Amino acid sequence: MNTLSSLLTESGDGRLGVLMSALAGIAAALAVALAMTVYFRLSYRSWRDVVRHGLAALAALALFAFAAHDMRHAALAYLGLNPSKPAVEFEIRMPRETLTAVSDSQIELHTDRNQTLALVDGVCELGDGRSVLRGAVALNHRTADRVLVVNLPGKGTFEFRLRLPAEPHRSEQFGPWHLADRIASPATGSGAPQDAYTIRYRVL
Repeated sequence: MNTLSSLLTESGDGRLGVLMSALAGIAAALAVALAMTVYFRLSYRSWRDVVRHGLAALAALALFAFAAHDMRHAALAYLGLNPSKPAVEFEIRMPRETLTAVSDSQIELHTDRNQTLALVDGVCELGDGRSVLRGAVALNHRTADRVLVVNLPGKGTFEFRLRLPAEPHRSEQFGPWHLADRIASPATGSGAPQDAYTIRYRVL
């Protein structure tokens, strides 16, 4: 219920941001149209008039460009695609039998400031009895305390600490594989070693 409430709150805030940006864009467009109409309807234009109205037109165009930029970011944020915030793309390697119920899995990023639900991108079979679970999650806060918690119903809970600074740099390649920092799983009693659960990631 808390998760649903937070999602509804974020959705309402997103709609409000898009609406305010849209109104700013309309106001900027009207300002540009008014400035250009006044300029082109002048029957007498001295060089001072040209300079004055030219500066006014430039200011209106700058306002329009700012409103368009702001509206774009508000729309992307509403869609959950905020390019100003980094994200972590991860791959989690586990025994194949552990990932039999991927559709019911839930992955969250826990920090000392918030919890963020990750997007599961799918599973890739390795052909050696293991599978790789892929996904991504946004980094909404500056903190070095980040733990990726993977909950697979009926299989267990797996925690992976992300070894990243508070302000990580974007990377083209995935980092090295790391072992799970904590496993609370009934599957561990079936003989699967702890080093069978590993993660690697990169910052987008």
